[in-house]
Amino acid sequence: MRRPVVTAALAAAALLLAAGCSSDEDGAGRPARSSSSSPGGAGADGESSSPAEPPSSPAPAKGSVKVERTLTENLDSPWGLAPLPNGDLLIASRDSGKILRISADDGKKTELGSVPGVSASGEGGLLGLALAPAFGADHMVYAYFTTASDNRIARMSYDDKKPAGSQLGAPDTIFKGIPKGEIHNGGRIAFGPDKMLYAGAGETGDRGLAQDKESPAGKILRMTPEGEPAHGNPEADSVVYSYGHRNVQGLAWDAQKHLWASEFGQDAWDELNLIEPGKNYGWPLVEGRREKAGYVEPVEQWKTADASPSGIAFAKGSIWMAGLRGERLWRIPLDGTKPVAEPQAFLNGKYGRLRTVVATEDGGLWLVTNETDSRGTPEKGDDRILRLEVS
Repeated sequence: MRRPVVTAALAAAALLLAAGCSSDEDGAGRPARSSSSSPGGAGADGESSSPAEPPSSPAPAKGSVKVERTLTENLDSPWGLAPLPNGDLLIASRDSGKILRISADDGKKTELGSVPGVSASGEGGLLGLALAPAFGADHMVYAYFTTASDNRIARMSYDDKKPAGSQLGAPDTIFKGIPKGEIHNGGRIAFGPDKMLYAGAGETGDRGLAQDKESPAGKILRMTPEGEPAHGNPEADSVVYSYGHRNVQGLAWDAQKHLWASEFGQDAWDELNLIEPGKNYGWPLVEGRREKAGYVEPVEQWKTADASPSGIAFAKGSIWMAGLRGERLWRIPLDGTKPVAEPQAFLNGKYGRLRTVVATEDGGLWLVTNETDSRGTPEKGDDRILRLEVS
């Protein structure tokens, strides 16, 4: 069973540093795994953006989720997921530093190799994966990972003609120096519709970094595939796209190319945010909806026991959000950038902690469980990749 720039803002943030930090991913108080899903009334990248969809009418207020099949089982600390052009999946193992290929037909696992330099500790390790926009030509796989000194992003060539375990080329580090910590490493990466690379970087428990524009910590970053500041960023010489974030682990674009991000709260509120360049999302001065001038309000918010969100995806007119501590998949139906109804919960407790969700080309979802990350209670077969039919 599951157990259950120095500014006034920076000065205020510094006053909060003495307060204790807790892990976003702590599973204390988790509900027991249930035997059936219970839809609740409570409320072209490699990983988390979604296949392009034409503008559509508002999503229906109520949706549905059906688990079509379990693609594969017995994964070790799975984190990032990147669909290949032929439908197979690449999956990152946070703790081992390995990347595996999963056959979309029968779930067979093939090891590509280990990412050199990964130093797994706490919430750090091999985290997000993404395929280069020109993957069909250059075969480049991008990875966000923790080393002994920092968090960084590197790219590696992938050659599936080589023997299993030796299919990754030497890593080419494109961006380094993102602060690391035992907690709040962020780690989600995704190429946007503009073919730029976006990354969610946590504040490592050092809260003041989220308001410090000179630090990449506590930010959403936007860069070229080579790791340089992207044209059109708020500041021309900086990769910082938005700031005031605590720990972003979900990034996705809707059909109109709006960027969405999920964010772990501290004690009160987890958030789903609509991201605008140069805007301040408030942490550590604001958590949840506070109606304070100068800070962007979340589009939706949840009690931390109900969510602790990691990956998100856009499909069938809704944002879908995977919950770790909450052990459920949330559906947020949209009309443009506005919710049309209260968020709806699915799979509550049935599969345990949920880490990553990725849209499929036909409007379904891949969902990755995360019971083997040291905070779950693994059962036979954990961890899994599930194929979902959604509406």
